[in-house]
Amino acid sequence: MISSNTAPQKAPKKVVLAYSGGLDTSIILKWLQTEYGCEVITFTADLGQGEELEPARAKAEMLGIKPENIHIEDLREEFVRDFVFPMFRANAQYEGCICWALRLPAR
Repeated sequence: MISSNTAPQKAPKKVVLAYSGGLDTSIILKWLQTEYGCEVITFTADLGQGEELEPARAKAEMLGIKPENIHIEDLREEFVRDFVFPMFRANAQYEGCICWALRLPAR
């Protein structure tokens, strides 16, 4: 018999969701609201997606997120400095092409 000494976990009151505005994160956003009844705060990192950011904001609002709980941060400089440049220095490749290695982290 397996026993547990941990107390039952309480439902979270507030959750920060890494949000892209795509199908997967939009479904989990609604699931968090419905299943836990918690306040959801969205965080979207701008890594250079450009036109995809405002639709993500609009979709979060449409799903019931308050405008003050939608956060989009410009992380392009940090992304290039901390990930892209080191990747070039390491000659990183994915399936024989550096272009795929560059594209994958920003998905």
